[in-house]
Amino acid sequence: MATATPAGTRTAGDDDALARILAWVKSHRQISIWGAVIVVGAAGLFWWNALSTEQSQLNASRALGSARLAFESRNFPLASSELSRIVENYSGTNAAQEANLLLAQVRLAQGQNESAIELLRKFAPGAGRAYRPQAYGLLGAAYENTAHPREAALAYQSAAEAAWMPFLKAQYLSDAGRAWTAGGDTAKAVADYQEIVSKLDSTSTVTEAKVRLGELTRGAAAAGTMK
Repeated sequence: MATATPAGTRTAGDDDALARILAWVKSHRQISIWGAVIVVGAAGLFWWNALSTEQSQLNASRALGSARLAFESRNFPLASSELSRIVENYSGTNAAQEANLLLAQVRLAQGQNESAIELLRKFAPGAGRAYRPQAYGLLGAAYENTAHPREAALAYQSAAEAAWMPFLKAQYLSDAGRAWTAGGDTAKAVADYQEIVSKLDSTSTVTEAKVRLGELTRGAAAAGTMK
């Protein structure tokens, strides 16, 4: 009758397997050495990348703090220079995303609307979730400043779609409604204001939305009466 092998007890099969492994390593010494080098190298590279990323994030945050101070002091030339350097040198970091937004605001403050549009059209589609609504919102403002209401409305619509907080979504929908109205597309303006009133009625924007909605629908009704 077969007897059970106690747990932790080595068997002849285990010894044979170990012997075969050792024999293979001895006969393939070069391959074994390179395998070990690759494993150690990969571990070292992972550690170095993690350390470099952390250091890069730290340096980017420090640079952003300095650039923000220049921006708040209205030293726009210095802020623009520092922010551009952050965007170029620390691409992929949160600081670089914030720098893009601040740089767009600097250009808007200096009346460089076309330059802001160029920056934001590239940045907004790939911006992180936390930065995308504001990126599209700034793009809408830049388009409004250059008298392109339809483009502004579309940018505000994108901002509203990307916004995850109700008050932000309502504000961007209101901005879109204003831009649609300026562009003569009252139907889309009405749709945006109606969305605020029906779905975002807990936000502070709802009062203005009701006023604008009343003005637009009364205007439409009056135009229909005159026909």
